[in-house]
Amino acid sequence: MVALDRRAPFEDVRDFAHELAELLADRHPELLTTAARKQARKRRLYLDIQCNAYGQSAVTPHAVRALPGAPVATPLSWSELDDPDLTPQRWTPTTIDERLASDDPWKQELRRGRSLKAADRRLEKL
Repeated sequence: MVALDRRAPFEDVRDFAHELAELLADRHPELLTTAARKQARKRRLYLDIQCNAYGQSAVTPHAVRALPGAPVATPLSWSELDDPDLTPQRWTPTTIDERLASDDPWKQELRRGRSLKAADRRLEKL
């Protein structure tokens, strides 16, 4: 996640997201992909850059998904990714209070909105 200060035009932010996703997928092809077709992804994590357009939908933090068991989408910290009990169904409307009572991994990031130029300079250094 890159917290921005909301000053950059939509097209510039979309271009930045595409560049970042492609860079990450190129550097870690065994783990990451931007391939939209499931058959092309294999077991890699899909970096979804297709939803960065007008009229596209995205899953907001703490949204209830329209799936069996009503799982709740929630931000994760990097350390949580190694948890063997982590599944997409981990949090539900009956368990999300436990999650919300703990530290939100995005709380600090959202306070520090950066300009797109600053984020772009960091991307160039990568």
